Amino acid sequence: MNDRLETRVLGTSPDEITKAGQRLAKGQLVAFPTETVYGLGADATNDTAVARIFAAKGRPSFNPLIAHVPDMKTAERLCDFTDAARRLADAFWPGALTLVLPLKPDSGISKLVTAGGPSLAIRIPAGDVATALLNAAGRPIAAPSANPSGRVSPTTAAHVLAGLNGRIDAVLDAGPCPVGVESTIIGFEDGPTLLRAGGIPAEAIEACLGTSLKTPAIDAPLTAPGQLASHYAPNAPLRLNAQSANDAEFMIGFGDVDGDVSLSANGDLVDAAANLFRLLHEADATGKPIAVAPIPETGLGRAINDRLRRAAAPRH
Repeated sequence: MNDRLETRVLGTSPDEITKAGQRLAKGQLVAFPTETVYGLGADATNDTAVARIFAAKGRPSFNPLIAHVPDMKTAERLCDFTDAARRLADAFWPGALTLVLPLKPDSGISKLVTAGGPSLAIRIPAGDVATALLNAAGRPIAAPSANPSGRVSPTTAAHVLAGLNGRIDAVLDAGPCPVGVESTIIGFEDGPTLLRAGGIPAEAIEACLGTSLKTPAIDAPLTAPGQLASHYAPNAPLRLNAQSANDAEFMIGFGDVDGDVSLSANGDLVDAAANLFRLLHEADATGKPIAVAPIPETGLGRAINDRLRRAAAPRH
């Protein structure tokens, strides 16, 4: 976008949320908090509004978006649910779970949201602010993370403004997001498949379904966000599984491994997930290379490690 916008910071009073919903209905871009991270919202039925998301973020148009809806009735109007999908929705919605489901032909969803594919990534977010905003907008809202494409996801309004000030119309400031990593994404095309680890541990999903989750083939097409090899990246180089920092590095510790800061000094993965993106922002601001302590590959640790591996991947 060539013209710099005045990005308004809105509060979370009913009046401010109503105004934010009206902005979305008019095709404007509004960043808003969910329980996971701040999303960059646009009317998912408006091609021009959705195109503005890609322009503001510098996001490749082949990367699909998640549609956020306020309730199951709206979700069922847009998508066809399998029995397994309905079981997960009943167990985890509202919450940090996205389901990739066949899109109904009369959904009205912009093809830019699905990258031209036949399926829609959809979720019902938790949190009073997100629910109120979705109801105020009166339409499904496409909302990737509210940051420049490929960079560290935002968990505060300040993070949003640091990356997108002047590129979007408004941000709703409701303080920090409690979960701190994006939603888990499950697809069903070839049986329940873990497309992205996230805020709901894969073990909880497998327990709900009574079966193991599949993993997508390496050459499978992109059907949901967060599947690019390099993603969630700070500007600085990132070294993983570090037991200590080199002289020039900023160290992010965990558990018994000390650092300049710690994801969780007592090894709590819930705290670590909530702190991850905030501390990556803090580390990146030092201008130093970043080292990160080992994180267990269990529970929310899978989501944390997924983000860290993508953040450390070679840039393209």
